[in-house]
Amino acid sequence: QGAVVPAEASDLGWARVEPVRSIRYLIQRVLLLPFTEAMVHPKVEGREWVRELERPVIFAANHSSHADTSLILHALTDSARDRTVVAAAADYWFKRPILGNIVSLFLNTFPFSRTGGAQGQLHSSSQLLKSGWNLVLFPEGSRSPDGRIQEFKPGIGFLAKETGTPVVPMHIQGAFQIMPRHQQIPLPGPIRVRIGKPMTPGPAEGSREFTARIENAVRTLSKEPRQLEFQGSWIERWQASKPREFRYEAD
Repeated sequence: QGAVVPAEASDLGWARVEPVRSIRYLIQRVLLLPFTEAMVHPKVEGREWVRELERPVIFAANHSSHADTSLILHALTDSARDRTVVAAAADYWFKRPILGNIVSLFLNTFPFSRTGGAQGQLHSSSQLLKSGWNLVLFPEGSRSPDGRIQEFKPGIGFLAKETGTPVVPMHIQGAFQIMPRHQQIPLPGPIRVRIGKPMTPGPAEGSREFTARIENAVRTLSKEPRQLEFQGSWIERWQASKPREFRYEAD
């Protein structure tokens, strides 16, 4: 179902052509996804919205951890995952070419500037969407310092309106708890990923208004809009990471 991943490369490069795509397919299924499942056994709600996708979309998620991307990819269906590109901070992941190449190989990332070049970012993102790729964007712009959802930047609303692309809201609960800032190795712990209904801007809705509506949808998925996901020492995080029940819908 849905758009077919193009055989040709986008203007963002080698990570989206063969044989790299096939290599990434193996890496994700042999290493990344089994490791994610073994460490945190994520519970996923709303995967039916992904199964029903018939065109490229923008996945918009809260961002509190370097574990977020792996958790999002784990939550997607195989067909959606194989045609999804992840926006990664250019000033962090791509300042060292070898690191940028590794994350592009493993996660199909592309460099996204947090400091400027809005027109260039719009063009690159638009080209990917037009070529049949889904985009994962973190509208907060950077990882939350305390686990709370930060204000969304208006770029996602502008991109969605300019390209006519639906936005699928997502909320990740527990990522800050298992791998907050300044922690390199994730702890085991419960994770829940909620996926919401695709959203489109209204005819008279501005990009800022649509961005605010996307943010509200992500907060609503959290069911704890203004609460901290977790705070405390690593010992407290470890103790809190012991399995506990989450109520979730079966896939």
